[in-house]
Amino acid sequence: MGLKLKLKTWDDQIFEVEQNVAMHSETIKFMVEDECAENVIPLANVDGKTLALVLDWCKTHVEEKDKDKLNKYEADFVEVDQAVLYHLIMAANYLNIKDLLEQLCQHVANMIKGKSPDEIRTTFNIKNDFTPEEEEEIRKENMWAFE
Repeated sequence: MGLKLKLKTWDDQIFEVEQNVAMHSETIKFMVEDECAENVIPLANVDGKTLALVLDWCKTHVEEKDKDKLNKYEADFVEVDQAVLYHLIMAANYLNIKDLLEQLCQHVANMIKGKSPDEIRTTFNIKNDFTPEEEEEIRKENMWAFE
């Protein structure tokens, strides 16, 4: 059993985690190396529910040696609702976990790939605030994107 770190989320949840798991985060690694972390490392931009998912991802990447099982885990991990996906992306960015951030952003890119602007708006529940004239002008200026 390795050294444990205590992480505190903005909603006051405390997680005790193995240091080697937490070190997937460059942000946490910097805080530990810079001795900013006395007893508890505050993570002001992450809530407890999201941190639990991120730590599970980190722990799985430390422990799972079977590549096929890891690939299956990663595929299942991103299949969450959009609100959770958004929080995961924000947490991965804040915690500076490059592999997780890339995986999540690739999932969003796959959700967009091959869709029209209207389909993307529907997928992400985005209101079209362009007038038909403005939208036509944008299409003309960016014709290459619609080919």
